[in-house]
Amino acid sequence: MIDVAFITPNNAIKTYQGLASKFSAIEPPTWALMLAESCRQKGFKPMIIDTLAENLTDDETILRIKKEKPRFLCFVVYGQNVNSGTTNMSGAVRLASKIKEEKKLKQLIGFIGSHIQALPKQTLCQESCIDIAFLNEGVYSLHNLLKSKKFEVSNLKKINGIAFKHNSKVFITENEKSVPNENMDNDLPGYAWDLLPYKKKPLDLYRSPFWHANYIDEFRSPYAAIQTSLGCQFKCSFCMINLINKNDNAEIGIADKYNKMRHWSVSFVEHEFKKLIALGVNTIRITDEMFLLNKKYYIPIINSLIKLNINDKLKIWVYSRIDTVPNPEILKKIRKAGIRWLALGIESANKKIRLEISKGKFEQVKVNEVVKQIEDADINVMANYIYGLPGDTKKTIEETFSLSTDLNTLGWNTYPVIALPGSPLYFEALLMNKKLPKKYEEFSFHSYETIPLENEYLKGYEILSLRDNNFEKYFQRKSFKEKIKKKFGNIALMNINEMLKVKVKRRLIDENKNSV
Repeated sequence: MIDVAFITPNNAIKTYQGLASKFSAIEPPTWALMLAESCRQKGFKPMIIDTLAENLTDDETILRIKKEKPRFLCFVVYGQNVNSGTTNMSGAVRLASKIKEEKKLKQLIGFIGSHIQALPKQTLCQESCIDIAFLNEGVYSLHNLLKSKKFEVSNLKKINGIAFKHNSKVFITENEKSVPNENMDNDLPGYAWDLLPYKKKPLDLYRSPFWHANYIDEFRSPYAAIQTSLGCQFKCSFCMINLINKNDNAEIGIADKYNKMRHWSVSFVEHEFKKLIALGVNTIRITDEMFLLNKKYYIPIINSLIKLNINDKLKIWVYSRIDTVPNPEILKKIRKAGIRWLALGIESANKKIRLEISKGKFEQVKVNEVVKQIEDADINVMANYIYGLPGDTKKTIEETFSLSTDLNTLGWNTYPVIALPGSPLYFEALLMNKKLPKKYEEFSFHSYETIPLENEYLKGYEILSLRDNNFEKYFQRKSFKEKIKKKFGNIALMNINEMLKVKVKRRLIDENKNSV
């Protein structure tokens, strides 16, 4: 008997509009993979239903549940962007509601993900289809839940780290710890790659972000994403990533209370890379928020990857803060390890704004020099910016765009600022009674319904208009196209031109056409 089905929802079209068909990534469900392997190591039998990768309809998913008859249904609601835990709630709730309508399906439904970690009680009260909310990453709570032969109220009350409903009342149990650093290898012991669907070979239903593959389709699949660490030591106001470390039963989780990092061993990471390489996967994302932060952790991994990167086949991308980019000698080793893209959080050209969002005191870092050092090491830069941060004006946004064109990086990504549930910005907006999104799609960066957090200078439609217009302008520039053609060739340039034909539409802009 299947003990638990981990279900990944499909909300791609609402989240990415026309970009969903080809240009957005399809990420392997990292947390579903880790939870499945963790449960399997404890003697339970899991399965994974990835509705996004298989493009399953709700009815097709329900048929599979009826066929396999899992004891418990666990929706794992994360995604490829930090906002996905909230935006993917739309597809998850839709499917869970349809499951509840099926009289033959009596399983309890649990949700794990950043949105429900941030707002467990509110979400349980709002969504009648959810029976159980996991308050943090859910590892130990899930193990203890699956030990129960019957999911009765008396048993649920004994399971720490969950919230559940009974007779229209929400019960929140005692805290459950997240996996401690010393137990990472044992209690989160890998990825259940064999449980994923595929067409012809493992992981071929997954595809990397377009830029990660140098804008060439054939490099996008097969694709995998793994982690070498969890969490982040910083407290950026726009970020909710540290909810993964939540260790209390607060009704409103605020990520900056849980800023810490946990690491797997080098041998664990090497073992996972060996498995992926053996499966024929070379395009890989290291999902850590801060991979290039602490040399104590990342240098041994780099040395291990250098040994594995036979014939320079690996195509890896990682994140870094702009002020933690290592020196040129280490950058050469990083490239030798197969890391071809470095995603940098630059956020804003304005020093005051960067400090205001708690990004750290890197105002004296010379961004141009850092980017040049990276590119001199034959590593491409994906530069990330945010429009509409506290203190942003049309002038500071144009300064940020001007910086980005001066840098002329091969990857460019800009988000409108969103008060994501779990972020300090969200909590501050609640306290100040600011207008916040009400629907899940309104938290998306790319959807028609997107609602940015307004500041004292900019309306939501202005932020979106600046972001979308600058996206078009950046990729249409002659200097960018020349750089792309020189580095990646004509096919990459043609694919970028195809991407630009997809026009993202916004309700706020449509409603304010006369003001834009």
